[in-house]
Amino acid sequence: MPRRRGSSRMDLNADINVTSLVDVAFTLLVIFIITAPILQGGVEVQVPRAQSETIASPEGVVVSVTEDGSIYIGEAEASWEEFEPALTDVVRDRQAQNIYLRADADVDYGRVLQVLGAMKALDIAAVGLVAEPDSPRRGGGGGR
Repeated sequence: MPRRRGSSRMDLNADINVTSLVDVAFTLLVIFIITAPILQGGVEVQVPRAQSETIASPEGVVVSVTEDGSIYIGEAEASWEEFEPALTDVVRDRQAQNIYLRADADVDYGRVLQVLGAMKALDIAAVGLVAEPDSPRRGGGGGR
């Protein structure tokens, strides 16, 4: 069919403008990068480095001992006198099968053993010690 003079057909532009989609995606990415460390929760503790495996699923109760010897069950601070009853209540309420002990690298060894002994006194399936994974050794040689 011949074109009429004076009438012009506009060609369709089928390109998708993704600029705003990319802007939203990058904004969400930045938000997740910033909030991810905050969501981990717990008490800030510099755990020592050791040859260890990662925890597959942290289902259980986390007990933290800070550098000054303060004890935390989850994020709640507990004095030594109220530690055992409070831990017993938390384990019973959550029906936890595991307890994880996170102790700062500079905590007195005796304090860590006190807390560990109190944790072991409970009828619990497993008590684990949390450590930062040690970086693999280079050079291949090591003393035995």
